[in-house]
Amino acid sequence: MNFLSLDLNLLRVFDTVMVEQNLTRAADKLAMTQPAVSNALKRLRLSLKDELLVRTAYGVKPTARAEAIWPAIRQALSNLEAAIAPSTFDIGREQATFRMAMADATAALWMPGLMRAIEQQAPGLNIRLVPLITREPQGMLIHGDIDLAMGIFPGAVAQLAGGQAPGRNSIQYQRMYSGHYVCVMSKDHPLAQEELTLDNYCAANHLLVSFSGRALGLVDDALHRAGRQRRTLLTVNQFFTAGKVVANSDLLTVLPYHLIESTGMSNALIWKPLPFEMPTAHIDMLWHERNNRNLAHQWLRDHLSTTTKEMQNAVKVQQAQLDL
Repeated sequence: MNFLSLDLNLLRVFDTVMVEQNLTRAADKLAMTQPAVSNALKRLRLSLKDELLVRTAYGVKPTARAEAIWPAIRQALSNLEAAIAPSTFDIGREQATFRMAMADATAALWMPGLMRAIEQQAPGLNIRLVPLITREPQGMLIHGDIDLAMGIFPGAVAQLAGGQAPGRNSIQYQRMYSGHYVCVMSKDHPLAQEELTLDNYCAANHLLVSFSGRALGLVDDALHRAGRQRRTLLTVNQFFTAGKVVANSDLLTVLPYHLIESTGMSNALIWKPLPFEMPTAHIDMLWHERNNRNLAHQWLRDHLSTTTKEMQNAVKVQQAQLDL
């Protein structure tokens, strides 16, 4: 292939299709028709002598050659955009709406600080929170249903970190906070004045916060490794509901320590260390690469990171109150 004869516009089409993993969405993003996008890809395939993108039931899948050349093409386009884009960015003049998925407790910790920043610095930004219904939000990000997800996504992040997830090159993530899980119960629970052992923990009835309604979670995985199991009497999809139910019953639940205050029932609850090993509770922020060069989205991510510091201070205050 003679590089001098290559139409560089084809690289922009290729980059957008790689990001979107779907010809229809790529065409919308490029303000082109889908046949025009298909034709551009056909020309690039002929030039590079590779299929590049193969159709699937859900969109397109890149070949090994496409995966190999995309980082260099993406970096070159980013450098070009930076060279010719306006040199100033004023968040105060931006008009944008971002859809974010997170649990109620996560929103209670991060949204107050973000709202203060938006009111003071970015009055044209709007945030639309939608329910977090899965621990694997990659599909929602890829399909453009949401612009950002925040929460505990152990499986999804492990796949992304290991380069094993579908669309791994298009989903970005950032660790926001790391905490630990504890057992939470009512102050009047029969176990409140006793040491929590593996036996009395498994003998109790339990509540599980499950966004999908599935009655098995990380705790059950940990118990299975120990050769034990528990009875999950109730699953709920909100931490506030979990706190309300546990405070008024003899159910036990397991929560990240930093989310206890967000239940709104911390004065009626106590917590105890778990009698078995659990993984660290990592809160991660996930977004699609299509937003990497969106300066308003970058501002949003930066301020969520800043708000993390405020949240950490709030957790310290919470710990002092609960430990009294």
